[in-house]
Amino acid sequence: MTGHLRGRVQDAVIVGGGAAGLCLAHWLTRTGTEVTLVEAPEGPLRPAERTWCYWEAGAGEFEEAVAASWRRLRVRGPDGEVIESDPAPLRYRMVRSGPFERLVHSRLAASPTAQVLRATAHEVREAPYGAEVRCTTAGGQPLVLRGRRVFDSRPVRVAPPHRTLLLQHFRGWFVHTALPCFDPGVADLMDFRVPQPGHGLAFGYVLPLAPDRALVEYTEFSRAPLTAAAYEAALRQYTEDVLRLGRFTVESAEQGVIPMTDACFPRRTARSVFRIGAAGGATRPATGYTFAAVQRQSRAIAAALHRGHPDVPRPHGRRALAMDAVLLRALDTGRVDGPRFFTGLFRRVPMERLLRFLDGGSTPWEEFGIGLRTPAGPMLRTAAELPFLARRTTGRSEESPR
Repeated sequence: MTGHLRGRVQDAVIVGGGAAGLCLAHWLTRTGTEVTLVEAPEGPLRPAERTWCYWEAGAGEFEEAVAASWRRLRVRGPDGEVIESDPAPLRYRMVRSGPFERLVHSRLAASPTAQVLRATAHEVREAPYGAEVRCTTAGGQPLVLRGRRVFDSRPVRVAPPHRTLLLQHFRGWFVHTALPCFDPGVADLMDFRVPQPGHGLAFGYVLPLAPDRALVEYTEFSRAPLTAAAYEAALRQYTEDVLRLGRFTVESAEQGVIPMTDACFPRRTARSVFRIGAAGGATRPATGYTFAAVQRQSRAIAAALHRGHPDVPRPHGRRALAMDAVLLRALDTGRVDGPRFFTGLFRRVPMERLLRFLDGGSTPWEEFGIGLRTPAGPMLRTAAELPFLARRTTGRSEESPR
């Protein structure tokens, strides 16, 4: 394969085989675009299995990779208040990275215009014909891939200048209980019945897979991750004292850090070099969700290239980003109480409308109505001060496993 690629200028080279790279490769091949997807070989550069979640109406393009889905969603307040709703036509879905990768690989293998290469990408730089990617193959040989356009999904290690940078950091257990403990028809998006940190907020997150199996996570929005021992202690407290699961075994675990920031991620770093996925700002700043935005962005890129107008559109609209910036700053300063804020929002706003807002699908009038249901004083004060705050470059961004 490397001999076939050497020296040729392809339509597109995609660097990184995570959700963004796989989605874009899939949609580009659907338009007949010649694509080479560069994935890291087996070893430390390949991420562990991850879970991605999103909500969608109807069956989507990757429905075969959906491990589980839920019609009903629930939020629990600090005092135990339960807010439960069916956000029809939306349905909450879980995708595991392994089955998703196998599904997309099978589709790429069936396409005459797609190739998957296991190699380590070291450098992406502009070239007269577009851009080139300097790699080392799995066998240790140097290789230069040439493309009219290069789409780079590798994580950005240092966050761009920002006014606020919080981290959504979490650890989750896939548990198997001795007795039935879960309702497979309901997912808990936020359960605030956990001790709250001195800065930020914390909640539990439960995705039932069967009456005796579930993904149970402890999540914090704060400025710094916890130690491994602290995550384990928080999960023990949540599963034993709050959920009261009784005897259970931990079948596997996952852990991650997602940046929640008002930084502006550049989507174009050279004339023919584009950033996609979380590296290009696809992570929704106020929630940490990425997968749905990646799908939208990939479809839009493929359509633009097919029309002859290469572009990487904004993953999120300007209004949504502006509102997220206000919320992040209000949470970071402590002007709003996180558990009360989110519980109140889910109580006062129909869940389907709120989820559409969080996915960028709401109207300005709906967004105005949602804004009226937030603490007016703290939010207005925060919105007024944001334009006068300097952006700084401290802080680190890491790849999202969700």
